[in-house]
Amino acid sequence: MTGRKPASLREAYEKLVAATEGKVAPLSAKARRARTVARLAAVQALYQMELAGTGVEAVVREFTEHRFDRDIEGETLAEADEAFFAELVHGVVSEQNAIDGAVTHRLATGWRLERLDATLRAILRAGGWELMHRPDVPVEVAIDEYVEIAKSFFEGPEPGFVNGALDGIARDARG
Repeated sequence: MTGRKPASLREAYEKLVAATEGKVAPLSAKARRARTVARLAAVQALYQMELAGTGVEAVVREFTEHRFDRDIEGETLAEADEAFFAELVHGVVSEQNAIDGAVTHRLATGWRLERLDATLRAILRAGGWELMHRPDVPVEVAIDEYVEIAKSFFEGPEPGFVNGALDGIARDARG
């Protein structure tokens, strides 16, 4: 699977915000945006951890101290839900074997998780953890958010794959 990285973090964030505008959710608009930023940051953190071998505590600290509420590309991004971000990243790391099993179950015969792009793996792991361990988050909200994150990084079949895989994981996890 090939993909296109967004031209900037700002572009990825703007695409996510535009895609989630007007969607009904039990959170306020500010809280929804904070969760969106947290999800995007979690995907970036998981990607960074995989490629650079950074530990979970170091990456959470780096994002908390140096990336959230900071000037990025000339603008300040919306305030992130830092507690949600930390829970998500820690959760994926602690449950990675189970999450990877759930994702692998949704891959085509003969496909291995390692064949997927690292960004796609990070998206699926974050979305999978949320669907498996956060029953307070509506399935549609979680899937929509991660599909939009995939759209911000990929042009092609990847967002559809994320949709299908996370839908299957949701059915398995939540019945």
